[in-house]
Amino acid sequence: MIEIIDVHKSFGGNKVLQGVTLNINEGQTLAIIGRSGCGKSVLLKHIVGLLFPDSGSVKIEGKDLNTVSTLDLYTIRRNFGFLFQGAALFDSMTVEENIALPIIENGNGITPEKLKNLIEEKLELVGLSGIQKLKPAELSGGMKKRVGLARALVTNPKYILYDEPTTGLDPIMSDSIDELIKNLNNKLNVTSIVVTHDMFSVKNVADKIAMMHDGKIYYEGSPDEIINSKDEVINNFIKRTGFDVKK
Repeated sequence: MIEIIDVHKSFGGNKVLQGVTLNINEGQTLAIIGRSGCGKSVLLKHIVGLLFPDSGSVKIEGKDLNTVSTLDLYTIRRNFGFLFQGAALFDSMTVEENIALPIIENGNGITPEKLKNLIEEKLELVGLSGIQKLKPAELSGGMKKRVGLARALVTNPKYILYDEPTTGLDPIMSDSIDELIKNLNNKLNVTSIVVTHDMFSVKNVADKIAMMHDGKIYYEGSPDEIINSKDEVINNFIKRTGFDVKK
């Protein structure tokens, strides 16, 4: 379980998070929505311990990231896979070298043969078998997202964090990524957190939605509760996304 308790974060005079409180249950797929600049990605980085709050706390299975030792923080981070918004692949590396990076950085002593098999397993899981020797420049946008996801999965995480997983993709590829997120959740029984402004994606993948507004969690509910809400702030957000609730 992930507990976010009254988290505040400012950058200079810019107050980004202003008392965020949120619980994320094991096995759940949570979508965090909100307009650009509302703090969604900043919150995601707090959850994985890339940023720390000015006040408040983030607890992973009861352990407060503010107070754990550096060694324990690294151990906790190994339970997370992170798909960055632009996939964040290294252009100078091949696909297999990109995917292997978390394993090599963790220094877990895996043999080259086992690592090779693990990379093939994760590529097959995301539907991209046989592309190990390609460079990122040879991949489409959707393929880069999938390789980024294979890298996020290579450590067999308990939690997967997705930062705008469908941004920059055409509708067909976006649907494909949504389907992949759902399938992975079912196959691997992981806890997923999806930061997005794509309401089609939200409807497809989420068990629960948390809407951020003015640096706080403004509303929590199921996709249907959000879509059918009469709240003006929620409706204005949905209208800005171009989302048709009838679809």
